[in-house]
Amino acid sequence: MLITELKPMETIASLAEGKKVFLLNCLGCKEVHFPEKEAAKLQEELAAKGNVTGVLTTDYICNPENMKLRLQSHAEEIKAADAVLVFSCGVGVQTIAAYLEDKKVYACCDTYPLPGFQGVTPLEYKCDQCGECYLNLTGGICPITACSKSLVNGQCGGSKNGMCEVDPEMECGWERIYRRLKQLGRLDALKCPTQVRNFATDDEVSN
Repeated sequence: MLITELKPMETIASLAEGKKVFLLNCLGCKEVHFPEKEAAKLQEELAAKGNVTGVLTTDYICNPENMKLRLQSHAEEIKAADAVLVFSCGVGVQTIAAYLEDKKVYACCDTYPLPGFQGVTPLEYKCDQCGECYLNLTGGICPITACSKSLVNGQCGGSKNGMCEVDPEMECGWERIYRRLKQLGRLDALKCPTQVRNFATDDEVSN
């Protein structure tokens, strides 16, 4: 099981500031907690400012067959937005970022683990439920799961021809991140201060 928790209100507000945004909510598997009331209140405040192009509330973002159709039904609203704000676990954010490669996609939640059964996604994207989501800094590609070493400050320098030195069958996660940020015109994100990883966050919630 897992729990999604809204990022700080000021963080989410900064993601929407000066932008037209499309909002996407995933109510998730039944065993996943989603802060529905808190998210609805925040989204009402964003909508009141007139910068929301549309809202899609659904479940199972990680279902590739249904999600693509649902996104297509909101194609014009998404096209009119500068960014898509996703309220879901990390798998959902990565799924939407992969579908909308030319659109800025931001995570509005952090994901924490809880004991019990884990939902099964048919996609290759993974969320380590580490409690400190970095997807907004890395273009929607998770450095924890896309990098064999779970590096959060850039690649190790051991990759060869774009492939990981630990797993030669795996593409270097940080090269993928670089390409995505370049495509989005967000290479400035790599200039941010060194990110110190807080590995205690998931333990605090689990216990």
